[in-house]
Amino acid sequence: MRSGGSNGAGDREAVAGEADGRRDGDGTAARERDPGGSAGAATLPCARLTARQAIAAVADTYSEAAVPDGRGTAPGASSAPDGPLGWRGYDDARARARERTGEDESVVTALATIGGRETVVLSFEFRYLGGSLGERTGDRLEAAYTHAREHGLPVVSLIATGGSRMQEGMRALTQLQRVARQSALNRAAGLPQLAVLRDPTTGGGWATLGAAADVILALPGAQVGFAGSRVRPPDADPSAYTAEGQLAAGQIDAVVPPDRLRATLQRWLQLLGTPREFAMMEPAAPPEALGPPELPETGWGAVVRARASGRPRAEAYLRAYFDDREEISGDRCGGVDPGIRCGFGRRQGRTIAFAAQCGTATRPAGFRTAARLVRLADRLGIPVLTLVDTPGAANDAAAERAGAGAAIADTFTALTTTRVPVTSLLIGEGGSGGALALAAPDRLWATPDSYFSVIAPELAAAILKRDEAQVHETADQLRIRPQDLLDLGVIRGIVPPA
Repeated sequence: MRSGGSNGAGDREAVAGEADGRRDGDGTAARERDPGGSAGAATLPCARLTARQAIAAVADTYSEAAVPDGRGTAPGASSAPDGPLGWRGYDDARARARERTGEDESVVTALATIGGRETVVLSFEFRYLGGSLGERTGDRLEAAYTHAREHGLPVVSLIATGGSRMQEGMRALTQLQRVARQSALNRAAGLPQLAVLRDPTTGGGWATLGAAADVILALPGAQVGFAGSRVRPPDADPSAYTAEGQLAAGQIDAVVPPDRLRATLQRWLQLLGTPREFAMMEPAAPPEALGPPELPETGWGAVVRARASGRPRAEAYLRAYFDDREEISGDRCGGVDPGIRCGFGRRQGRTIAFAAQCGTATRPAGFRTAARLVRLADRLGIPVLTLVDTPGAANDAAAERAGAGAAIADTFTALTTTRVPVTSLLIGEGGSGGALALAAPDRLWATPDSYFSVIAPELAAAILKRDEAQVHETADQLRIRPQDLLDLGVIRGIVPPA
């Protein structure tokens, strides 16, 4: 039973959610206990807010969206007693959930302003049958996505769900297809989607609303995973099903404390903005050089300068270039590479996406994260800046098993097919294909303290069976200095210092 039970977890937790709600005390509706939702901003990490408290915790103002009638019946009603399966007691369970929460479904949809940006917000009420997704939930979510599309608005999902509603069987499970389609339509329209993973986010809610979002934030300690707590293998590592575990595995972008969530969402919504016109888009300007202005006299001299420990690295360039920025993390395939920084920054009132190598050998997860960043920027119409600085792609056995070749190939494809302009600056080592994968084909600049080579001079000498003493000569023959690259037509220019 456990082997295929990921959504079963959500189903079981949907039933458990009703019991969780009863433990709240007198069953008074949430809106009567806290009509303004003011408790939301001062809760402990992972405290289970009501749907409206969660909205109030992040929004400047909000109004509830009109609730669709769905399939010809009134909200909260069903086309048949006890739902499509005739599940005994289902109507009574929903009635108790309505009395306890003041809601007539597991999700509240609202039009909100967050940092002055109009936004469609989807907020789950976990105490309503475990925040489970049923047909009525699907109706509301579809209407909310459609409204966002028709008005060009981003969608922010505040998720707290155990998964699909067991009492509606397959009719509930198929709502995941509806949600996935609506998310894909909004993605195709170039509209940002952000998710906040509350506690818990499991089952189909994680696999659609959560994992499909462009930017995924989570509250500390939140339970996050496809498998809910009641269907996991008994020997499963519990940390794998937490927000922190998912961050380490490259599945989410950040764990954000509750007191910083509103500001973080505001920054993301400002950065991702509204769809742009590709034809009118100006490329990002290359950053100014932060190192010494003198060009190297020899090829080996260029190598030594680029490998110097005190040379300015990606962090220094990002800090000098952007007024503010937010980063994404992970390749969504189980990996994180700390040697690459990806995200979106604000420069002189304009958003620019960035992917920056940090001077280490880039791992497959790093290439996949960069490709993910470029594709997201392409979809949202945001120009890209890449900072190239790596001795090359990681070539150990773990990197090969993780698909180094496929990851590099995918990065080449993303960078060479994107519709948005890409600007690249070589800020240090340019080691072979691992560096070229992040270099724009026709818009590459270099700093004076950098080099770019088909292969490291030491390796070239070894392959050619030359004596170690010939490494310096080999470096000169490879023509790897910035001025050599300019003569060869590989770069557009050498950027001056600030």
